[in-house]
Amino acid sequence: MAAANLLIDTGAILALLDERDRWHEPCMGTLRQVRLPCLTSEAVLTEVFHLLWRSRIGVEAAWKFIRSGAVVVAPIPDSEFQQVRELMSLYSDRPMDFADATLVHLAERESLNAILTVDHADFQTYRIAGRRPFRILPVERP
Repeated sequence: MAAANLLIDTGAILALLDERDRWHEPCMGTLRQVRLPCLTSEAVLTEVFHLLWRSRIGVEAAWKFIRSGAVVVAPIPDSEFQQVRELMSLYSDRPMDFADATLVHLAERESLNAILTVDHADFQTYRIAGRRPFRILPVERP
């Protein structure tokens, strides 16, 4: 697996694929400035394809983006699911969804703190290893 400097979330991938999305330009600008690939989880890709399933063009664009090398999918073995479950329980008041929990887990496991996301509110709340905040990109909001 190629070394990654940051994580990427569902909303950022969708924004990158849709030029009409208000987050498209801020996410594209960030993507141009960071070292690729971005790290993500199978859960994030599941969300992406679920949200795009009605659009054949959208699905093809997602596949093209994923296969471009811009994204690497980090496996999460069964032996680590308990940690993901504990994160979801810890943030049950938000509530934290499974995809977000996998990203927080990967941040801890891979020692990453930067995330490309449009979900600033949640990732401002989440903490890496219970104490370190995320560096949320893009910084600018549309």
